[in-house]
Order: sequence, then structure tokens, then C-alpha cells
Amino acid sequence: MRKSVRAASALLAGVLTTGLALIDAGPAYAADPTTMTSGFYTDPDNSALRWANANPGDGRAAAIRTSIAHTPAARWFGNWSGDIGTAVGAYVGRADSHDKLPILVAYNIPDRDICAGHSGGGAGSRAAYDAWIAAFASGIGNRPAVVVLEPDALGHESCMTADQIAERNAMLKNAIAQFKAKAPNTWVYLDAGNPGWIDAPTMARQLAAAGVSGARGFVLNVSNYFTTDQNTSYGNAVNSALGSYGYTKPFVVDTSRNGNGSNGQWCNPAGRRIGTPSRRGAGGAEMLLWIKIPGESDGNCGAGAGSSAGQFLPEVAYKMIYGY
Repeated sequence: MRKSVRAASALLAGVLTTGLALIDAGPAYAADPTTMTSGFYTDPDNSALRWANANPGDGRAAAIRTSIAHTPAARWFGNWSGDIGTAVGAYVGRADSHDKLPILVAYNIPDRDICAGHSGGGAGSRAAYDAWIAAFASGIGNRPAVVVLEPDALGHESCMTADQIAERNAMLKNAIAQFKAKAPNTWVYLDAGNPGWIDAPTMARQLAAAGVSGARGFVLNVSNYFTTDQNTSYGNAVNSALGSYGYTKPFVVDTSRNGNGSNGQWCNPAGRRIGTPSRRGAGGAEMLLWIKIPGESDGNCGAGAGSSAGQFLPEVAYKMIYGY
């Protein structure tokens, strides 16, 4: 079935409506990767599963395994991933062998997390990043995939100079072009922050400047906690503003940790809860995705005091299952 779908090169992704705006996915995306697979891929080496396997006698392990570790979610790739083409190729290849759709996060832009600093780092130069993202796209090749492109990259413009912003936009435009050329069955979503960060007209301007017209769309709420309804309203507002540039775009929402909404804090706030598992959207969002694994720390802060960004915290994960 998968091969017959792939052979149908005339398959169109379609025109979607999200409340306020008519969505134009653009001519570059002829095939829908969600119809080329039997569902989303669960990373067999995700941090929650590693912890549960290493701690089978822990009273929290069963709940974490069932409610978090076995839920399809994204794998993040960055300067820790080794040879990026090999790493991405192996991951996407495993997903493809199981007829599943992988969700990947490209997180290696120079001066990454420039405002907050908890996840600082990234490629050492524009040339290094351009080579890295080209290899990332080549690693996917013709196989179906979803890519979340550079969380926080646009949201952190307030901490950057005009020259830095221009260079970052050039890198993001090139990244989108690389996926379009080398990974034609990949849907790329450029990060657009969340409803509590940047007003919709400003974010639309930033998305347009970064080349979102060439991407499948944009992604909201990565590693954050705002409800799906709040994100849908914000996504529609961004699209309303994007209309002045002559197009609108589908959007997806990170629902991994938004079951209780936001309390106004972004860094390991207490009392949050897991949200809707990864699925095709209904209504406004094109997809609801788990992009940040529940229980992975946002940094040395809040309920994760003493931890580092990305570290799996079983007590935080366990409490997110039950919302306390």
C-alpha cells in the first residue's frame, strides 16, 4: 500500500481551512507523508523508555512506560548527533522499515537559545550550519518525514542585532530550500513560538522574512504549555497577518505538555500535564504532535532545579501523567 501511494506522484496534499484563513501549502509539496505511512513513529531510544528500562522496579516506571515512553514523539538532532547525515538516515530508515512517519527536530542554528541560554550552542558558523542542514535533508532523502525547524530561532530575535537576524533568516531560507530539493516527501514546519511570546503580526512578519512561504507551514508551542485552543487561535491570527504577504500556511501544535495549559512560566513549571498524543489535527491545526518528551528538563529551573536541559526527570514525568 505504501509503495502504491508513493507511486501516485499526482497525489495532492489538498487545501485546508483553519477558521480565519484559506491555507495555501504551496506547489512544492505534492505528496502527503501522513498518507504514505501507517501512523507516527515511536522513537525506540527515547529518554522516557531508556529510564523505564533501566529502572523496572521503580513504582513510577509502568505509568511512564505506558503514558509517555510508548507515545510517538519527536527526536531532536543537533551538535550531539555525530555525523548528521548518518544519524538522520538511520533513524528515518528504521521508521520507514516499520511503515511509520518519523518526527524530527533540527536544532543546531548558530547562537541557539541565545536569549535563555539553557540550550546554548549550535553550529559554529553559517557555513557549518549550511553543510549540516544539507546533510540532514540528504539523510532523509525520498522517505516520508516531518521536520520541526529550529525551535526558538525566530522568538529570540529580540536578543540579536539586525545583522544577526539577517544571517539567521538566510540560513533558515537555505534550510527550507535544502529540504525541498533533497527531501521531497518531508513536510517542514518553521518554529513560530507560542501565544504568550510574540504578537501575531510580528511573528507573521518574522516568518515571512525567514522564508516560511517555501515550507509546509509553521509550528507552535514547542516545549511549552499553552492549550491547543489557545494555539489554534494564535495560529489563525498569524495566518490572518500572513495573508497580507499573499499566502497562509498550515500549522501544527506541540501538545506533549499542554494538558493543564500554561501558568505563565516556561521553564519546568509545576502542575503541568501531558496532552493529546500525536495525531492528525481536527479543526485548526494540521497535526497535534509530541515534540518535547514530557519529563525532559527545560533547564536548571523550576521543578527541574539542578538539572540540565534535556535531562529526563522521572518525578516530573510521573506528575505530568496525573497533573499534580
